[in-house]
Amino acid sequence: MKRKHRELVRCLSLVSQLGITMLTPVVLCVALGMWLDKKFSTCFTLPLLILGVLAGARSAYLLAKKAVSPGDEGDKDD
Repeated sequence: MKRKHRELVRCLSLVSQLGITMLTPVVLCVALGMWLDKKFSTCFTLPLLILGVLAGARSAYLLAKKAVSPGDEGDKDD
């Protein structure tokens, strides 16, 4: 029972971490783009949004890849 609980908590933390990992670069890039647009009257929001989505997707992919790697059996204390 304790092991199932530990796995559930691990999966929930991975899902929330994936969401935060994907969302953070998008929000930061959009905020930077909007600030640059107001400051210099340019059009940086859309390219920075695309960059943020790509960076977030890459980070989420690397995190998920690390989470499901075969060498991840580190906690074997039953």
